[in-house]
Amino acid sequence: MTSNQKPNKLIAEKSPYLLQHAHNPVDWYPWGDKAFEKAKRENKPIFLSIGYSTCHWCHVMAHESFEDEEVAALLNEHYISIKVDREERPDVDSIYMKVCQMMAGHGGWPLTIFMTPDKIPFYAGTYFPKNSKYGRPGIMEALQQLHKQYTETPDKIDKITASVTDALQRTVTAKSDKRLTKDVLHEAYQQLGKNFDFIYGGFGEAPKFPMPQNLLFLLRQYYFTENAGALKIVEKTLKDMVAGGIWDHIGFGFSRYSTDEEWLVPHFEKMLYDNALLLIVYTECFQITKNPLYRQIAEQIITFIKKEMTSKDGAFYSAIDADSEGVEGKYYVWSYDEVIRVLGIELGEQYASVYDITPEGNFEGKNIPNLIDNDDAMTEDLQIKLESARQQLLQAREQRVYPHVDDKILTSWNSMMIAALAMAGKVFANDKYISMAETALQFIEEKLVVDDRLMARYRDGETKYKAYLDDYAFLLWGYLELYDATFALTYLEKSRKLADQMLELFWDEENGGFFFSGIDSETLIAKDKEIYDGALPSGNSVAGVMLTRLGQLTGETSYLENVEEMYYTFYDDVKKQASASPFFLQSLQLLEFPTKEVVVLGEEKERSYFLKKLQADFLPDASVLTADQPGKLVKTAPYASSYKQLGSDITVYVCENFACHQPTTNLEKAFNMIKEK
Repeated sequence: MTSNQKPNKLIAEKSPYLLQHAHNPVDWYPWGDKAFEKAKRENKPIFLSIGYSTCHWCHVMAHESFEDEEVAALLNEHYISIKVDREERPDVDSIYMKVCQMMAGHGGWPLTIFMTPDKIPFYAGTYFPKNSKYGRPGIMEALQQLHKQYTETPDKIDKITASVTDALQRTVTAKSDKRLTKDVLHEAYQQLGKNFDFIYGGFGEAPKFPMPQNLLFLLRQYYFTENAGALKIVEKTLKDMVAGGIWDHIGFGFSRYSTDEEWLVPHFEKMLYDNALLLIVYTECFQITKNPLYRQIAEQIITFIKKEMTSKDGAFYSAIDADSEGVEGKYYVWSYDEVIRVLGIELGEQYASVYDITPEGNFEGKNIPNLIDNDDAMTEDLQIKLESARQQLLQAREQRVYPHVDDKILTSWNSMMIAALAMAGKVFANDKYISMAETALQFIEEKLVVDDRLMARYRDGETKYKAYLDDYAFLLWGYLELYDATFALTYLEKSRKLADQMLELFWDEENGGFFFSGIDSETLIAKDKEIYDGALPSGNSVAGVMLTRLGQLTGETSYLENVEEMYYTFYDDVKKQASASPFFLQSLQLLEFPTKEVVVLGEEKERSYFLKKLQADFLPDASVLTADQPGKLVKTAPYASSYKQLGSDITVYVCENFACHQPTTNLEKAFNMIKEK
C-alpha cells in the first residue's frame, strides 16, 4: 500500500474526512458539478464513497483500498470517484443510504455507491475489502465486473436505475386520512418493553446503542401515566451503561456504542450528539428521582465536553476517533502492570480490584475499566482513594498519542449540546453551564448565519452548506431550552423567527411534514422526508416537539396546527413501528395529555425563588411565561400581554384544559396547582 505524495482534488476542502483522503492515489473529486460533468462527458460511471473522519471501517477501507495503487488504477481508469463527508452532507448521505438499504438489505459506513452520471445508483454496499474475504466481495472484483456491466449491458443498468427511481418515489410520504392518537403511545411503550434487555439494560442485542430518544420518551410516559415500569427501564439502562466500559471511567464521556450486550467493550469513538442527548437523559432522570448518581454523571459529561470537545471559541467539535496509532481503543485500554506502575502496589491493587483490571485482561489482553460486576457500596474513604487513582491514570493516559479529533463545527450537533447544557444549568442551578451554552450559541449566530440564512458547517474560517432541517429543528430546541433556563424573552423571540423560517424553507405544503433540504438547496434524485429516529432523533421528530412547545408557550395556534397535520402525514409510518419514532411521540404526549400554561408576573428578585423551584422539578406538561410587566410579552405571547398583576405581589396565572384558574398571589397554592396532575 502506498500513499500518493501528490495531492488530489480534495486538498482544497475543509472537511477533516476529505482531507484524510487528499493524498490517496485515487483521483477523488468532492461532490459537485465538475465531477458529474466529467462523468457525462466521458460516459463513465461514478464511484461514490461516503463516510466520516472518525469511522473505524472507513479507515480500514481507506488503508486497504484507497491507498492501494492497484485499486486506484482501476478507479482512475474506469470511474469518476467522489468522496462525501456524511456529516457535512447528510442530505446526500440520507438518500443514498436509503438506496443501499433497499438494494443490499442493510446500510452503514463506509457507504459505497456505484451510479450513473445522472446520480442514479445501480449497485450499493458498505465496506469492501480489497479482495474477497469475510464472505464479502472484494473491491477489485466489484470494480471490474460493474464497469463491464455498465459498458456492455447498458439495458440492464437502465432497468436497475429505473427500478431505483421508482422505489424512491414510492418512499415519499402521502398524507393519510387517519390521525395518530394516544393509543400509539401505549404501542410504543409495549414495543420498547419487549425489546428491553432485563439483564443488562438497553434495547436489543449487540451491538448495543444507548438510544437516548427511547429513554426521553419513557421518562415522559412515566410522568404522564405514572407507569413505574417506564422509569425502571430508564434507570436500569442508565445505571448499567455507566457501570460498563461504554462510559469512560477515567476521562468521562460516552462512546458511541457497545460491541457486546453488557456494555463492556465500546466502539471507542466519542460523538458530540451522543453525549449531548445522554446529558439530557441523566439530567432529567435526576430531576425525577433526585438520585445523586445521575447528577454526577451529567456533570462529568460536561467536564469531558469542556476539556476535550470545546474549541477556543466555545463551540463544540464533532467527534473523537476510536483509533490512535492505527489501533482501535489503544488510547483507552490498560495492562495490569501499567496500572500498578502508575498507582503503586497498594492503590493499584485496590483500583484493579474495583475496576476489573487483571493480568489476563478483559479485552484482547488489555483492560477496559468497568464496574459491571461490582455491586459493593463504597465507603467515602475508598471513593477518595479511587478518585485520586483516576486522576493519576488520566495524567498518565494524557502522555499517550491522542486520537484524531474531527474539529468541524456542525450547527445541528452544537445545538443539541446547547440544549443539554442549558437544561443542566437550569436543573443544577449552575450558571457556568448556561454560559457555555450561550457562548456556543453566540458562535452559531456570528459564524453560521449568512444573509439571514442558517448554515450547516464551520471549519477553519469557512462557513459552508445551507442548513438542513436538523440544523433548524435542533437550534430551535437550543433556543427553547435557553429560554427555560434564563426566562430571557429574546430567546423566545428568536425561536419564533427561526420556526417561521423553518416552515417557509422545509414544510411540505401538499402532504405536511418537513423535507430534509430547503427549497433553496441543491436538488437531489429524490426529496427526503423522514420521521424515524436513527442514531439521533429525526429532524421531523424534533421539529414536531419544538413547534408543540413553542405553540403552547406563545399561544400561537398555527404552530400546533402544523403538528396536527404531521399526525396525518406520518400516520402510516408511525403505526408500522411506533417505537421507531419515540422522539416525535413526545409531541403527542404534550397534546393528548393535559398540560398547563403558567404566567408569572412581578419583580425579578421576587419571582426568582418561585421560578427556581419550578425549574428544579421535572414538569414537561408546564409551559412557563414570565415578565416583570405583562406588556413585555406582547411580541412573544400576545395572549398573555393583557394579564394583570395583582397589586405589587407576584401574581401567577395557571391555565389547563383550555380553562384558566383565577390568578393567585399565594405562591405555595400556585406551585401545588402546577404540580397537580
